[in-house]
Amino acid sequence: MTYLSPFVALASASIATLAIASTPFPSTYAAPDHAPVIITNATILTGTGSRLDDASIFFANGKIVSVGEEPTALPADTTLIDARGAWVTPGIIDVHSHLGVYPSPGVDAHSDGNEATAPVTAEVWAEHSVWPQDPGFGRALAGGITALQILPGSANLFGGRGVTLKNVASVSYQGMKFPNAPYGLKMACGENPKRVYGRKGSGPSTRMGNIAGYRNAWIKAVEYRDAHEQFEALSDEKRGETEKPKRDLELETLAGVLNGDIIVHMHCYRADEMMTILDLAKEFNYKVGTFHHGIEAYKIASELAENDVCGALWADWWGFKMEAYDGIQENIALVDRPKGSCAIVHSDSDEGIQRLNQEAAKAMARGLKAGLEITPERAIQWITSNAAKSLGIEDQTGSLQSGLMADIVVWSGNPFSVYAKATNVFIDGVERFDRLDPSKQPVSDFELGQLMEIER
Repeated sequence: MTYLSPFVALASASIATLAIASTPFPSTYAAPDHAPVIITNATILTGTGSRLDDASIFFANGKIVSVGEEPTALPADTTLIDARGAWVTPGIIDVHSHLGVYPSPGVDAHSDGNEATAPVTAEVWAEHSVWPQDPGFGRALAGGITALQILPGSANLFGGRGVTLKNVASVSYQGMKFPNAPYGLKMACGENPKRVYGRKGSGPSTRMGNIAGYRNAWIKAVEYRDAHEQFEALSDEKRGETEKPKRDLELETLAGVLNGDIIVHMHCYRADEMMTILDLAKEFNYKVGTFHHGIEAYKIASELAENDVCGALWADWWGFKMEAYDGIQENIALVDRPKGSCAIVHSDSDEGIQRLNQEAAKAMARGLKAGLEITPERAIQWITSNAAKSLGIEDQTGSLQSGLMADIVVWSGNPFSVYAKATNVFIDGVERFDRLDPSKQPVSDFELGQLMEIER
């Protein structure tokens, strides 16, 4: 048994389903082999609402084997990490990131997040803009981020597909792509689309124009889906006599939403607009998965819970435009109150993603000050299991349960302390970051090239 102590210095098939299954851009990610690992004597937040003190977690072959008591027998090659005084959580998940599509350095040549050429660009996929060499991925890893959703920007009514990534180093986005994660569709309401296209004179310039734009697009999507389904239902003889409907990338994505294969992620600030979007979803019989930003989500917390819609929110961003004016710092805590709620802390920032645990701590503190009971085991769900639910991967990661991916972070202390740091980060059981081992602190190829040039 190897002993490590890292705390010396730091205590039914549809057309959309078929299209997704046969995507020409499949994930090539495969978890590397690793020796079994057991972390002992830790305070463990499972992401399921439980806290375990002086507990152990054992993982092997990329999966969690047991959580709680130490197994009576361990393989001879098991690595032991004594985490006395430390805390262990699931890997942190950011549901709203633009890393790779707005990478560092922030120059025009790297501005690949908004296809601002039409109000409806559901045909574009964010993954085709992801630059894997973005140094932000490594910095996020140092903050405990093990998975993240990369979204297009919010200039358009329909911005395109998002992609969920494993936060691992790769020369291609396919090497980072989370296997079998559902696609997301980025949509936006409010000021951004009407500002962008109002100025251009090529699209909606009012909120009523925004809604009309959504409805026209969904009408086309319904017709497209029905035409394909009717063709597929024909007998072989009839198919031979009937012209097959043409493929349309834009409508294919929207049909994927209608069939429940693609999750809607909706940029929306005001309570009244979120309620309108919920009615829009009922009109066309699709589901909104998550409202992002949701400055006024606290006003409709019960409605969000009743409709099983997550709120991915900031801890304290507000007031930077009119639709962001009515924000309060208790927003996340209030959205978290109703039974069946799904509150999430997101970043939308290459800096905030590095300290998502601290953003959650701020929201937790404001909730406590308002008299709401929020324990660490509750708050950790905002950046782990609830986030995994939003992305449709909760059956694979986001909590520490037997059989799930061993995506795990060891913290030097309570992760809701400003002093806590991620000391060790495991993805599928493989240690991807060690704060005390420079060889396990990823540096992007882009950074290496710059450093070598400076040295010369």
